[in-house]
Amino acid sequence: MDRPYLPFLNESTLGCGIYKLAVGAEDEQEPHQLDEVYYVLKGKGEFRAGEADTVFNPGDVLFVAARVEHQFYEISEDLELLVFFSTAKPD
Repeated sequence: MDRPYLPFLNESTLGCGIYKLAVGAEDEQEPHQLDEVYYVLKGKGEFRAGEADTVFNPGDVLFVAARVEHQFYEISEDLELLVFFSTAKPD
């Protein structure tokens, strides 16, 4: 896959896409201006949002507030995530 993020919905109230990272890949995301939710379709690893670290597995839901530094790391199984972006501007 040439692009790790593939958007498939871009409506006025919601954006969605699929984000994939292979075992050992480096997550190069920058903080976003919108709130974000990840649903883990497959894969295992760890996730850092701000100062909080979380071990994740398939079926987990991860939330990141707008403008918070975040990264997937220690990816031990190829990762596939369903991503939801709120298009509402946070307060």
